[in-house]
Amino acid sequence: MALETVLLAVGPNDADRIDELADAVTDIAGPAGAEVVVAHVFTDDEYGNVVERLEFESTGEADPDEVADRHTTVRELLKRFHDVDLETSVRGAVGNHGQQIVDLAKANDADLVVVGGRKRSPTGKAVFGSTAQEVMLNAPCPVTFVRGE
Repeated sequence: MALETVLLAVGPNDADRIDELADAVTDIAGPAGAEVVVAHVFTDDEYGNVVERLEFESTGEADPDEVADRHTTVRELLKRFHDVDLETSVRGAVGNHGQQIVDLAKANDADLVVVGGRKRSPTGKAVFGSTAQEVMLNAPCPVTFVRGE
């Protein structure tokens, strides 16, 4: 199986894991010559706050791809990928993090999804849920989990 598209899913807590995520994706996508799709999923509340903070025009609805492209974490990752000549694109979505990541993986024909997270106890996952776990169980392709420090 050729690795043509790597979907890197980032969210509001991934600013602390940029180094780990960028290194992992570069190590995987670089040798394969794969495109990296940087995907940022927002909940409805997060989306409204980001649109307001980034001062999008109040007329009409802001495009999730455009909002994601202007997000600080996404911009930092894009800079790092461009520095090593990786082909990139940005996708944004609004809704349940796990389900939207799975949907984006399907829509972009991803060969691999990369998600970040932190170590959680089984009880923590059961009580609070786990986006990474939801993606791992439902993604249409393999998933690489990158743990932050």
